[in-house]
Amino acid sequence: MEIKYFCPHWGSKHIDFNLFLTDVKNAGYDGVEMSLPPDQNEKASILEAISNHDLLFIAQHWETSDIDFEKHKTEYRSRLVNLATANPMFINSQTGKDFFTFEQNAALIQIASEVSEQYKVRIIHETHRGKFSFAAHITADYLTRLPGLRLGFDISHWCNVAESYLHDQQPAVDLAISRADHIHARVGYPEGPQVPDPRVPEWKEAVDIHIGWWKQIVENHRKAGLPVFTITTEFGPFPYMTSMPFTQQPISNQWDINVYMMKMLKSLFSDKQVN
Repeated sequence: MEIKYFCPHWGSKHIDFNLFLTDVKNAGYDGVEMSLPPDQNEKASILEAISNHDLLFIAQHWETSDIDFEKHKTEYRSRLVNLATANPMFINSQTGKDFFTFEQNAALIQIASEVSEQYKVRIIHETHRGKFSFAAHITADYLTRLPGLRLGFDISHWCNVAESYLHDQQPAVDLAISRADHIHARVGYPEGPQVPDPRVPEWKEAVDIHIGWWKQIVENHRKAGLPVFTITTEFGPFPYMTSMPFTQQPISNQWDINVYMMKMLKSLFSDKQVN
């Protein structure tokens, strides 16, 4: 199984897009994960640039936030269609609201299924604070009741929500791992969704715990005979990234950390078997 590594556009929007893509390619990434604007000319320009740099594209949805459910539904479908018509590898969607009812969030997941079927584009749902999938035990209920539901696995959020490394929620974590089709390789901890720097020894426990979860997902897909699996190294900028008081200067470099994570994971998963 080949693993493809993706760079988030998040945190690099201040950089000229073609320069960003050049950096992505030179760093050794296989593609980018990002959203697309509704303006069709801007969208076409972005997709052309990605193609010209010989990079793959994962579409990311995160913007729909209206608290009025009917308006939310309408915008959600529109944004998914906009992404689906770009012919991405797949769409990774931050779906729903943590305060919507099960029935409301399930209706949104159904809309994603309809868009997926209509445009022949796979849509998965990212585990994320503030969305239907904000916590391990809540997501387990959705996975149990909606057997077709597949996940973009970002467990850093669950560590933060549960204020733990989820040792007391193993069945819920195992269920999520069994339904995960993509990894966001960010490392969370009980007090936050992103450790300040995964390269330093004081965060080794958090990194090792997350690697253990990621290994299980990768091995599941290897055993299933999947030809390609995808990982996005998704450490974010401020306010995810800790900053110095008053100056708001980040204490670490987001780009360097994501490249480090990509190279570390390439080394970790280079062998055919993961132990």
